Amino acid sequence: MMAPPVEFAALVVRWQAAHGRNELPWQNTRDAYRVWLSEIMLQQTQVATVLDYYARFLRRFPDVRGLAAAREDEVLALWSGLGYYSRARNLHRCAQIVVSAHGGEFPRTVPELAALPGIGRSTAGAIAAFCFGARAAILDANVRRVLTRVLGFRADLAEARNERELWRLAENLLPHDDLHASMPRYTQGLMDLGAGICLPKSPSCMLCPLQEACAARRDGNPQDYPVRTRRLKRSAQAWWLLLRQDADCRLWLERRPPTGIWAGLYCPPVYDSRAALDAALPAESRAEDLPAFTHVLTHRDLHLHPVLVQDEQAPADTHCAEGRQAGWFTPEQCRALGLPAPVRRLMDAL
Repeated sequence: MMAPPVEFAALVVRWQAAHGRNELPWQNTRDAYRVWLSEIMLQQTQVATVLDYYARFLRRFPDVRGLAAAREDEVLALWSGLGYYSRARNLHRCAQIVVSAHGGEFPRTVPELAALPGIGRSTAGAIAAFCFGARAAILDANVRRVLTRVLGFRADLAEARNERELWRLAENLLPHDDLHASMPRYTQGLMDLGAGICLPKSPSCMLCPLQEACAARRDGNPQDYPVRTRRLKRSAQAWWLLLRQDADCRLWLERRPPTGIWAGLYCPPVYDSRAALDAALPAESRAEDLPAFTHVLTHRDLHLHPVLVQDEQAPADTHCAEGRQAGWFTPEQCRALGLPAPVRRLMDAL
């Protein structure tokens, strides 16, 4: 494993100042609420996707107290389409704890930040570095790739002891001087290198400020890093969605269970076969098959089969009250709910 140069951190800092991203809306601020919000949204999501969501969230919830006071359904509705909905529920719970336990101010240390819902060690390090100039490492997927390549770190990260060792090495590389200025730029620099230069398949090594120090470039095998033997296998699942619509164009929706796919979101009733859906309908119902499509999750393909049924005999007293777990929703009410992105698109097309 190659030892990085003594000026490793300085190389990253100088490169970031000259060539990194410096105009993103969550940059150039020490506001922990804004940095935290961006870090949660950016988990497993591209910057281009996050930009609009970030702006909408800040318009509706300009500070942590506003977010803490919101209804969960409102938070989920704003999050709809961003995916990984546990992030939105953790975001809401975290805001409530920051207000109730910390007086509306985010804690300043990595252990305290990491104890909050939805904030792991790497996110805690990013918040502490960006907002408080803390000498704290991060190790998200992009940074992990950069560091393992530069160091020639070939240990299997599927083993916890090797992950701990990489954390130790990452901490050793951190700047020592002028931390208030250097830590935000160093942290952003590693993120920028991983996002735009040190790419998984075709890294732009000639543009990298670390090229002379990089073991993977020297050996000509950057695609071999990082090493992780255990991989999650993709699976597939078929769902039939019952789009039950009444004469007033209301839709019957049910809140999904608190765990699993689309946990806690509102959704049409789900069946694992067309036969099971048909068995749930009155004999006189007329069902129309809408075009099936596939919704891609991180490790699963959902093959969705929407079936539209017009229900002319909807009970008169089933208008859905706020917080209800199931009921009839008007189109306006639907827009205010947390809905999975493919369900929202289906409803908009009706």
